[in-house]
Parts: sequence; C-alpha cells; structure tokens
Amino acid sequence: MSETRDTMKFATKAIHAGFDYHQHNRAVMPPIYQTSAFAHDAVGESLEFAYARTGTPTRAALEANFAALEDAAHGLAFASGMAAIDAVLRATLKPGDEVIAVADLYGGAYRILDKVLAAQGIKVTFADLSDAANLEAVISSNTRLVWLETPTNPLLGMVDIAALAAIAHQHGAVVAVDNTFATPYLQNPLNQGADIVVHSATKYLGGHSDVLLGLVAVNDAALFKAIKFIQNAAGAVPGPQDCFLTLRGIKTLALRMERHCDNAEKVAAFLQNHPAIDKVFFPGLPEHPGHELAKRQMRRFGGIVTVYLKEDSRAAASRVASRLQLFLLAESLGGVESLVNHSYTMSHGGMPPEQKAALGIREGQLRLSIGIEDIDDILADLAQALAE
Repeated sequence: MSETRDTMKFATKAIHAGFDYHQHNRAVMPPIYQTSAFAHDAVGESLEFAYARTGTPTRAALEANFAALEDAAHGLAFASGMAAIDAVLRATLKPGDEVIAVADLYGGAYRILDKVLAAQGIKVTFADLSDAANLEAVISSNTRLVWLETPTNPLLGMVDIAALAAIAHQHGAVVAVDNTFATPYLQNPLNQGADIVVHSATKYLGGHSDVLLGLVAVNDAALFKAIKFIQNAAGAVPGPQDCFLTLRGIKTLALRMERHCDNAEKVAAFLQNHPAIDKVFFPGLPEHPGHELAKRQMRRFGGIVTVYLKEDSRAAASRVASRLQLFLLAESLGGVESLVNHSYTMSHGGMPPEQKAALGIREGQLRLSIGIEDIDDILADLAQALAE
C-alpha cells in the first residue's frame, strides 16, 4: 500500500499505510515478530532484518505507517518519547553547539536539556518563542537546533512553526517539533518548514495507556541516517509487542481525535464560566492569545485543557483531583480515559520552583486530558469535583 499512500486520506493511511499483507503470509494485521535474531543462509549474507535491535518487520511496519501520517520520507521508533528526544539531540548537537528551546515545554525535555546536555558542554537557551521575532534576538552562529512544542505543555501556548523555521534556516539551524499534543491528525510540522518531528506515542498515537514508545519523522536523508545511527548504536528501541500495540492504536486515531476535540471544546466552555476556575488555557477559545495561529496551523484544537483554580494552592488542586471519579490522577495523557495531572509536582516536578514561577506553572493548576467518554458524564464529574 506504500506506493499509493500519497493519494489516501488520513484515516485510510492510519489503517493501511506501511503494511503489505502479501509480505506477511497474508496476515490482515501486522504480525508480532517475537524474535531477537533472524537466520542467515550463508556467511556474509545481507539481510533486511538480522538482529532485533537494528530492526524487525513489526517495527518497520510502524515506522512506515507513522512516516505516512506525518507526510515524511522516514520514520524511526524508540523505546520511549524521551529516548526519541535523546536520539535527536545526540544526532544534531556536539560540545560547543547551542540549542534554543521554547521555554514552556515538557518537564522531561527541560530536564534532559538543562541537566544532561548542559553538562556535556552544549549551550542551552530557553526562550519565549510565542513571538517569532524573539528567536532572531537570541539565535547565534553556534545555534544548531531549535526545539519547539506547539501546543506547549502544560499551558498550551502556540508558536508559529513556519515563521520560526524560516528564521532558524537562515542561520543554518535545524528545527525539531514535539508534536505529541497535536498528533499528525491535527498538525504536520514538516509541511510547515520543520526538519524533525518527535512524538511520545505513549500518548494519543497508542491511545490506550498501555504502551511506552517514541517516534521520529524526517525527510532529509542525512538527518535520517544520523538519527538512525543513534537508534541502532544506543539500542533504545521498542519491542515488537509495543510496536504492534501502537499500530493498533493508530488505526483509530482519526476517530478518537475527533471525540477528544469535541469533548475538550465543551469542557473548556463549561470551565470558563465556572466560579471555582480562575483561568482556562485552551487554544480553541477566542480569548486564547494563540487562537488565530491555532486556527491557521492546526485542523482542530486538541484534547488538553489546563486550568488555574481560584484558590491557588496545592491543597485546592489535591482536593479537586481526589474528588474526581472519571478523571484519574496520573502522569500521562492522550488515552481514551480522562486523566488529570498536577503539573507542578508531576510532569514538571523536576523543574526548579523559580522556573515554574516564571512560566506561570502554579500549585493551584490542573492539566486535564479529556477522554472519549460521554460528554455529559465528563461534565458531571467536573461539576461535582469543583462544587463548594
């Protein structure tokens, strides 16, 4: 099916791209190749698959399928989203180089940049890139990579991929975009000028909170070769079962994202007028500073809603989270079930308090991953949890 993927619509690609049943004993679903090695017929024989760290047919099917969804030439799978981020950073940076990252970013990405890369002699600059002109003010001749999230985690800020990519490329820098929150169903950064797309497939792509996996998509052959070398040399690769589960999850991505988006829009509207809520962060609200950019850059606004409680305290956040019945208090997001995250102590727990304060990450803040349950039940659960 790979030769016809460019003519397929997204939902069709999600189901069919990257897999030819003729090559797998006519299996309708991609088989799980639960083996660590593949047999050679002769010494020196060149095989497409020889050792599972380098590749398996199950992983190859996932990588091809994902590449099709991101309109990319190449896809690469890793053992986690952080393993994918690490491979991109190692493939593009060396001591003496600089990476500029959007300041409002995932806590795990902040940690590896601030604690690991900086200790290896790489300059790390965090910048407010909501205005693309700010990149021009901080970029230097040593900048090799610009790291973006949009929408950002957890405050759902928007950055202009096309404008930032144009500036970065003028200075010879590569642009990577963490597209986890948007998914390829809502946004394709490579089509907007980015060079690398990264996903924690643990979230929406897998979609069922039962797999840990990361994905990278690129078009440039040299970048692909460099990242693939790290993938094989370091060996932080997913097993065949995880690849299979992610492929299975992707098949319903289009359907799930529509429901996530529908429900999130209703939740944001409900919370915006609730007396216990101080502020709602959701790109679909006209009051959101990135609303017009989100309309232009994304197809819909996603399934995450973040709120400030009127009572800005950890106790208030804990009280609301403990009262919720459908929403489970958990680190992750993007599953079929609704989840609530206390960003201050969970996803961004490792970020210094002063950095959290500067970014506006509060103790009385909750990030809601809106699931695909019936919207009436979701709203009823939020109403009872927020009641006086």
